[in-house]
Amino acid sequence: MNLLLEETVPGGGHTSLIVKRGQSLRITDLRGGANVSVMMVNATEKSERLNLPDSLKCQHTAKLTTGHCLYSDMGRVLAAIVADTCGWHDSIGGVSNADEVFEQYGSGRYQELRNSFYRNGTDNLLVEMSKWGLTISDLLMTLNLFSRIDVSDAGTLSFVTGNSKAGDYVELYAPMNTLVVLTAIQHPLDPNPEYSPKPVKLELSEADRGVAEVCRTACDENVRGFINTERFFL
Repeated sequence: MNLLLEETVPGGGHTSLIVKRGQSLRITDLRGGANVSVMMVNATEKSERLNLPDSLKCQHTAKLTTGHCLYSDMGRVLAAIVADTCGWHDSIGGVSNADEVFEQYGSGRYQELRNSFYRNGTDNLLVEMSKWGLTISDLLMTLNLFSRIDVSDAGTLSFVTGNSKAGDYVELYAPMNTLVVLTAIQHPLDPNPEYSPKPVKLELSEADRGVAEVCRTACDENVRGFINTERFFL
């Protein structure tokens, strides 16, 4: 593995980067109980964005793990999950906002807490998005890595505590140049009354194209998704 970048995102922190075609991004939960809210866009055509309903529908799944692809609204593969020790990543819970954080954890202002102030996922993502010319109108769908949400027969959503352990990781392979914007922030449905977002480690590497075969060959839809992606570069 040819490591290009290694970075730790502190709990409550945020960052963004372009994962170029043929690179992979490994995200590791350092302490256990992390949540990483992620959005993705085509780095070349930023109007093309992650579409989670299509990602679930075309792969006939309600969860995302190894072998699954993250599709854009153009039917192309923004990222492929080529390795995953956690086993379940949430695609329906969304991202926290300032009102939700205040209701859950109370007041945590910068004036009193300085850099330990209570952050929220929406504002964190918007800070990073602005660096790439994106605004709140571009914040459409977010994936929550390391979190699991169960749905009862009545349609009730419940957060599963302890889904991710210290050292768990997920690795995303990029078959196209993908802008990844993320924040290490608590899931909006996390019942923990304490504001305590966990840090994660990022490792960007050059990758062998063959690592994506587990995703390409998982179903016929993924074969077509990779073909659509490769046509973009012809």
